[in-house]
Amino acid sequence: MKYSWKTISSLLFALFFLTFSCSENDNLPKPGTDNGTTVNANANPTTANANYARLEFPHIKLGGNNLVIVHSTSDYGVNYSLEWDCDKKAQRWSCYEIDATNSVVNWKRSYWKNTSWQGDPFQEDPNIPQAYRTTLSDYRGSGYDRGHICPSADRQNSRDANEQTYYLSNMQPQVHGFNAGVWENMEGQLRNTWNTSKYRDILYVCKGGTIDNSSQIAGYTPKSKLIVPKYFFAAILAVKNGQYKAIGLWFEHKVNDDTDLSKYVVSIDELEKLTGIDFFCNLPDNIENKVESASKSKMLSDWGL
Repeated sequence: MKYSWKTISSLLFALFFLTFSCSENDNLPKPGTDNGTTVNANANPTTANANYARLEFPHIKLGGNNLVIVHSTSDYGVNYSLEWDCDKKAQRWSCYEIDATNSVVNWKRSYWKNTSWQGDPFQEDPNIPQAYRTTLSDYRGSGYDRGHICPSADRQNSRDANEQTYYLSNMQPQVHGFNAGVWENMEGQLRNTWNTSKYRDILYVCKGGTIDNSSQIAGYTPKSKLIVPKYFFAAILAVKNGQYKAIGLWFEHKVNDDTDLSKYVVSIDELEKLTGIDFFCNLPDNIENKVESASKSKMLSDWGL
């Protein structure tokens, strides 16, 4: 049988993807050797996209006018993923992985000044249909920052990876005193302390703002009526030497420059109740149940807070 170059390229991509996917889950128990630890009743369906099985993914929202978008680069594979509510024109979460490989610095935010962008390359997400996108004009004059969910500084491994963090689908409206305050302090803790060999071989992160419950919406931007979340959250899973631990963080969206993150720690179980999102659903159930129910004292100890 003769194969077209397009077919061969597709096969090569599939082979690369399978190899990459296997390496992501090397820390999971191997089938047939785990005494039942791989039972997973709430795993994501993967018919549409095998990436939905990645550990950073929460359970995707089925039904409704939602998109799940996986942004990738040619040199590093999956960069980050997000869930977009087309009706609300808002993202529900961004999730991503951090490890030694993608923590290298090959590109910095300051480098954009010397490009055609002449600064930060905020732009529309080309993966979202035009009618459902947010635009630069939606934020202009709103009084809110375009607050990154997957931070630019967590994706300095390549120009392409960094540029993708500036898609407006990876933004939520944030008051500046929050974005440049406790939210940035949390990002720094994650990047500079938890993203080290002391705490992780791999970190799996899911972050976002509340858009689904009217009591958890602070308001709307003046002109474009974008949702302004009343709360922001982070769910973080660490794997180190085959051992798992997780921590949740829950912040009210207000001016706040607090550096004491211990005040905002909640279990993943509690964070799931607050957000309605099922985090780390692709873990085997017994591991998921254990790490998500950790006491606050254990989380503070495990994460050095």
